[in-house]
Amino acid sequence: MRILLLLLILIGLSCQAAEKPVRLFDGKTFRGWEGDTNKTFRIQDGAIVGGSLEDKVPRNEFLCTTRNYTNFILRLKFKLIGKGANGGVQIRTKRIPNHHEVSGYQADMGDPSWWGCLYDESRRNKVLVQADADAVNKVLKREDWNDYEIRAQGKNIALKLNGLQTVNYTEDDPKIEDYGIIAVQIHGGPPSEAWYKDITIVELR
Repeated sequence: MRILLLLLILIGLSCQAAEKPVRLFDGKTFRGWEGDTNKTFRIQDGAIVGGSLEDKVPRNEFLCTTRNYTNFILRLKFKLIGKGANGGVQIRTKRIPNHHEVSGYQADMGDPSWWGCLYDESRRNKVLVQADADAVNKVLKREDWNDYEIRAQGKNIALKLNGLQTVNYTEDDPKIEDYGIIAVQIHGGPPSEAWYKDITIVELR
């Protein structure tokens, strides 16, 4: 009986350890990330900042993790600054060889109605799930910090924006891979900035 109890305690501790969030960004360096850190991305006030308010953003750029992830809960804070600003968080994504683009799922953000949507970047090139704009507008804080929670497990992807679930999607294409890098985006366009901070992940079994 005591041995069984001990085993249950050890299993419980193991599960707790597995569910502990891990910081993907240390707030000071680009360790564990790769991308255009010379011109496009910088670190400011403990956040990753893509783009500039001084010049147009010439093209889509992505700062990507250097390793792949499969099943996880990803949490982060973001804000977009500037008229026409657009960004996103890529998951289960791949770099396109010899190209600045990536291919995979994107938790989208930006006006007029990209907030909280699930987009398929450079693959099917379409919105997979359109968020309820009216519901999103009730919780969204424009040009201020917002929370994204992205859960990917098996074939399911769920998004929450400031606690509001905007997406609950199940992939029905067996050819779509269930792993890949994580990335943050600044979309090509007018002078604008995309800020990302407090990026943590809990890997799921």
